Amino acid sequence: MGGKTFGPPVVMGDESIMDPKAHGTSDTPVQAQLRWNCDRELADGICNFNRHYAENSGYFEKISAFMQEAKAATQPMEYYDSNTGKLLFTAPKGRSMEDYLVESKAHGWPSFRDEEVNWEFVRVLPDGETVSVDGTHLGHNIPDKSGNRYCINLVSVAGNSV
Repeated sequence: MGGKTFGPPVVMGDESIMDPKAHGTSDTPVQAQLRWNCDRELADGICNFNRHYAENSGYFEKISAFMQEAKAATQPMEYYDSNTGKLLFTAPKGRSMEDYLVESKAHGWPSFRDEEVNWEFVRVLPDGETVSVDGTHLGHNIPDKSGNRYCINLVSVAGNSV
């Protein structure tokens, strides 16, 4: 596995995770009904037929159902793979919802930290691409002065728990 490595708790993956499968890089398309009324066509393209592109910066802020749920949340929110429904992230942990939203808005995408990642189902590839173990493109790890920061497409984590 050439390229960068990221220290613990990051679980590294290799390119084979993103090998072609029945539906792009995944075995299945995104779920028929995504949470927060996220755009299914956009989600399917980003999750399954894409390695480098993202939803538009600030997309999550325009999804009123998501913003309303986040602002009303009294417990950390759970984010599920839009293809498989597996739990990928739980946030915020170790910070307030306000801090999580401020950081996410500053970078344009939901931004997760190491302790908010479910490493059972999330991998980071040597180029920083962040993916599910099932081949869903999620976003990228773009470390900053505070450590690893996972900029994740909302449409990639808008699945329903199965």
